[in-house]
Amino acid sequence: MSNNDTDPIVAIATAPGRGGIGVIRLSFGRAGEAAAKHAMLALCGQRLDARHASYVPFIDARGEAIDRGIALYFPAPHSYTGEHVLELQGHGGPIVLQLLLQRAVETGREFGVRLAEPGEFTRRAFLNDKLDLAQAEAVADLIEASTEAAARSAGRSLDGAFSREIHALVEDVITLRMLVEATLDFPEEEIDFLEAADARGKLTRIRALLDKVLADARQGALLREGLSVVLAGQPNVGKSSLLNALAGAELAIVTPIAGTTRDKVTQTIQIEGVPLHVIDTAGLRETQDEVERIGIERTWGEIGRADVVLHLVDARETLSADDAAISARFPTGVPIVRVLNKADLAGVEASADVAGDGVREVRLSAKTGDGIALLRSELLKIAGWQAGAESIYLARERHLIALRAASEHLAIAADHADQNSQALDLFAEELRLAQDQLNSITGEFSSDDLLGVIFSRFCIGK
Repeated sequence: MSNNDTDPIVAIATAPGRGGIGVIRLSFGRAGEAAAKHAMLALCGQRLDARHASYVPFIDARGEAIDRGIALYFPAPHSYTGEHVLELQGHGGPIVLQLLLQRAVETGREFGVRLAEPGEFTRRAFLNDKLDLAQAEAVADLIEASTEAAARSAGRSLDGAFSREIHALVEDVITLRMLVEATLDFPEEEIDFLEAADARGKLTRIRALLDKVLADARQGALLREGLSVVLAGQPNVGKSSLLNALAGAELAIVTPIAGTTRDKVTQTIQIEGVPLHVIDTAGLRETQDEVERIGIERTWGEIGRADVVLHLVDARETLSADDAAISARFPTGVPIVRVLNKADLAGVEASADVAGDGVREVRLSAKTGDGIALLRSELLKIAGWQAGAESIYLARERHLIALRAASEHLAIAADHADQNSQALDLFAEELRLAQDQLNSITGEFSSDDLLGVIFSRFCIGK
């Protein structure tokens, strides 16, 4: 822990702008109780009882009231940061809060009080073992949650649900490592370790548990990030109508004139709590219109970044040469759903199946809404969403990377286990590497650079 991590810090803890309540938060770091008591007298004119709300004036250097509100004092270690913390809850006017902030800096100058950096209060909580790293990230995820399901899952992560799963995995790996290391320390004892200690069985159970955690984490990451869904196809096939149908609102202009959409229109919708970032794009065709040409270039750019592409075609026509040419340009590895729109005009019923070329097809009518539910279901399948299986925690991409890496190390360990005692040292090393990956999720093993990146993305005052 560096000196910067123990400096006394202060910040406005509420969002910018006007509001009913505004909060100034101070955490006194190494300055400790003496600085906290000095600040109470300077800012509130009196000593405060621990964890007791006191209605007091917030006073300036001349002893005049800047504002009146609630003051709270949390002595270490029973505070959010684990340090002595003082919170002033007054009116949420920007000028009032700035005056209070300036006054707090002035009163704490002799103790080295400085303005907090983004996420620094939560970083202190992590460094002082009030939260592990996964829980600390859940604080930001809860603030940024875009759906009710994401908010609930972030709350579970903050309560430690995800961390408990990781700690259970780590404990199992440590137990297995202890058995392996003991055998390596006493090679003269002629015991077939892999058979006597049931190492293969233990490893199999660990891998099964890791697979479950990884599947749940994928669900959690999906809730946090959502899917980027791009609507692509020739002009006038109903892309804008489909966007409106999925969103349940008239967001995009719909006319029978081909080429109406010149630039992308983006809307985030929810399906079973999963955020889908649906992007309506310019129709794909050869054109001499410079504005439309730029729009088409942007369309291909969005397709290149998509998680899912909905290729719209007219249900009244067979797949034309132009449609086939568009399909051939889609990036490999990106799920494609061919949407046969205008089923009502074609006189066919809404349906979902697999075409002869292996592409999933959904027949629907964006105009009447028939088949929209089938398309939503298809998108959930692509997302890997399991009906009725609510994710118990939120996860980030770095968590998925660490879990996949741990899984790979355990798979290699299993290969070494098949070689019996001849590869026990390699078996032990892969277990150690898997443990390191799991520990990086909760922060037992994390570089300062990683911490800097994570907490720099928090809001100031949190």
